[in-house]
Amino acid sequence: MKHTIWAAALAVWLASGGAGAQTTSLRLTTESSPPFNMMEGDKIVGRATDMVREMADRAKVGITIEMLPWARAYNQALKESDTCVFTTTRTPEREALFKWVGPVGSSDWALYGNAERKLKLGSIEDARPMIIGTYLGDARDEYFRSRGFKVESVSDDLSNPRKLLLNRIDLWAASVVRGSMLVAQNDWTGKVVPLLVFHKVDLYMACHVDLPTALIDRLNAALQTMVRDGTTKAIEKKYAHWPLPPT
Repeated sequence: MKHTIWAAALAVWLASGGAGAQTTSLRLTTESSPPFNMMEGDKIVGRATDMVREMADRAKVGITIEMLPWARAYNQALKESDTCVFTTTRTPEREALFKWVGPVGSSDWALYGNAERKLKLGSIEDARPMIIGTYLGDARDEYFRSRGFKVESVSDDLSNPRKLLLNRIDLWAASVVRGSMLVAQNDWTGKVVPLLVFHKVDLYMACHVDLPTALIDRLNAALQTMVRDGTTKAIEKKYAHWPLPPT
């Protein structure tokens, strides 16, 4: 019991920056990916964005957030020592490239198909002979490429369901949330259909490897206090039925 109380007190102390901590500033990059990160007027909001803002505030870390195309957002965190990118999947291939804060969300991955073709998938191995449309630089793109699947990537994920309907690709790899929102928004319900949910991942903020480990620990400790006091669940509930903004 005493150990539990001490651990909780230590987490709060770390989250607040510890003794004599100074406020630190970080540059954060992200992409438009509702409901995790999106524009509301001139402000970036969303399930993950709200968590990151609250986490940084509790850890006494000043932040700026910039919304960019995914490849640019990701590469800035790789190259610029004061930068983190969110939300991204923590994969074995990426593990040593960053220092990690999270998870700040989770995502189910699915393969979508053109309903007219009546394709059936029992597992991802059934997709091996097919061409899979992916988003350039996305974890799903890395996932299929690393396993030797046939992949065509695009810089705008909305192009994939359009290519699917034209039979220019056989399958589209997307998150269930993102995929279902794009399908509903564009009146593709019944035309673009989920064929297989094949993977579940946690989503993180990935920070440049040169950032101090103590800073990463402060951010993670702040996030843990949010989990314990119900803040993360409240933020998730807020965005549970958030609609995708018009394109």
